[in-house]
Amino acid sequence: MAFSKFDNVNIAGISLVVPKHVICIDDEIEFYKNDRKILERNKKILGLGYRHIADEGTSLSDLCLDASLKLFEGLNINPCEIDALIVASTSLDYKYPATSCVLHGKLGLKEDCISFDITGLACSAYVYGLSVAHSLVSSGAAKKCLLLVGEIASIHSDKRNRNSNMLFGDGAAATLIEASQCHKESFFYTGTRGKDWDKIIAPAGGWSLPVREDIISIEETDSRGNVWHLWDEIMKGMDVFKFATDIGPEGIGKILEYSKNQIEDIDYFAFHQANKQIVNSVASYSKIPESKFSTEAFYLYGNCGSASIVTDICHSICGKSPAKVLLSSFGVGLSWGFAVLDFSDCKIMSIYSFDPREKILSRSEKIDYWIDYFKK
Repeated sequence: MAFSKFDNVNIAGISLVVPKHVICIDDEIEFYKNDRKILERNKKILGLGYRHIADEGTSLSDLCLDASLKLFEGLNINPCEIDALIVASTSLDYKYPATSCVLHGKLGLKEDCISFDITGLACSAYVYGLSVAHSLVSSGAAKKCLLLVGEIASIHSDKRNRNSNMLFGDGAAATLIEASQCHKESFFYTGTRGKDWDKIIAPAGGWSLPVREDIISIEETDSRGNVWHLWDEIMKGMDVFKFATDIGPEGIGKILEYSKNQIEDIDYFAFHQANKQIVNSVASYSKIPESKFSTEAFYLYGNCGSASIVTDICHSICGKSPAKVLLSSFGVGLSWGFAVLDFSDCKIMSIYSFDPREKILSRSEKIDYWIDYFKK
């Protein structure tokens, strides 16, 4: 169903980690023909500022592990209490096994804890993940569900590709969803426009077009100097902008109607931080007051994909515990997810710098490790 409603489910806490390495857009003027006017125009329109980038070798599971442990510490949760683990991302560690299985082992979860991945949705994945987690808890299949989202989006495109690379930052978030005795309603609206599946896509790397020697040396450059490889992301910017500005106001209107709320009933609108222009356009078309939304998270952290909405939540409403928050997202697929949730009992933590809990292997060390593993 496109619409779903749940009761007696609580979002207990949210934590977010971002890498320590920060890139400022001002330091990338070389990619704007060393022209300050071009750079400043992009900064003004898109809201470009900073983004946190993972070091080489750092994987999604590394970031998610740290976010999970910080959440457990903040909520005083024993990992053995977790009944379900969901990982939602487009930056999964391996084609298989599921990254949730990797993290199940690293977190020391019990063997009858259900674990699975949601992949290929990117920026709408957090709302999808929350919807699935609410369903598991509401049905009684789990009492405590850990939802992990995040991206290593900085490697999804070449840094010379100014169509997309400057928009994306890295980060991961952990959210605990649990059964509650309190009357607490949650509302979701999700959907897909599959006819536009190729508007945001990485053509190579899956089983349709595996990375092999015949494509490794292919490097294309467009008329604006953007560099692209077959395994990099292609984003048809104008098509995506139109989709976002169409479905954004429409989805907000539908979830408000479904949850029987008005704009004035919502304490905060947490937008997917696609860029400043898209967020402002959707908010303007939806007639949302400026005091009820923000684009600061994009300026400080960039678009963190599946963790994007969480950067806004942790940056803008940390410590405030608002009663009603509307989540608005749109992503790969093309897909969308909207929700009205009660955050009054949710512990929203501040944004942490990534603190590795174990040694991070370099790329060359990983190559050597797997060759040795195969031979043995």
